[in-house]
Amino acid sequence: MAEESKFANPAPLGLVGFGLTTVILSLVNAGVLPAGGEQVVIPMAFAYGGLIQILAGLLEFRTGNTFGTVAFLSYGAFWWWFALLVLLGGHGVLDLSQAGSTIGVALIGWGVFTLYMWVATFRLSKALWWVFLTLWVTFFLLGFGALLGMHALHTAGGWLGLVCGLLAMYTSFGLVTNTVFGKTVVPLGAPGG
Repeated sequence: MAEESKFANPAPLGLVGFGLTTVILSLVNAGVLPAGGEQVVIPMAFAYGGLIQILAGLLEFRTGNTFGTVAFLSYGAFWWWFALLVLLGGHGVLDLSQAGSTIGVALIGWGVFTLYMWVATFRLSKALWWVFLTLWVTFFLLGFGALLGMHALHTAGGWLGLVCGLLAMYTSFGLVTNTVFGKTVVPLGAPGG
């Protein structure tokens, strides 16, 4: 009889890659850290927010988890888009001087995507439900802030993004800790419906 292979859950890795990168950028967006700090986020967005989530998404594919595959591959690609936008725009390769409204619409598009992913979390843990709820609202705040030129919405998006990133890190912490202890130590909320 063949021995069954057991694979590690890639979700905690993807969640912490997303969460930590989101926390740092959100502190900049909220005005807690200086705007120049966005440059610090670029390498993290490529390496941790981007590459690690893409790897987690590919590993979720291996486990047959459609939600995890779509989420981690998409948000990993989001971080690469963000980093390339800032990097190429900051070095004059892209002229972003008239791109504010287009960036706003792109962020709103990410909000729409995240909204439909949030609907799927109604069957997942409450922790993931909260991560995706705060994320789609964050995208809408940042997007409409850019589209309408309303800095207050951008700042509010930064604060809510901070909450979202911390929730993602908490969810990662819970998944890792509960796996190591073999029981629920960190509550994540029972799946819905």
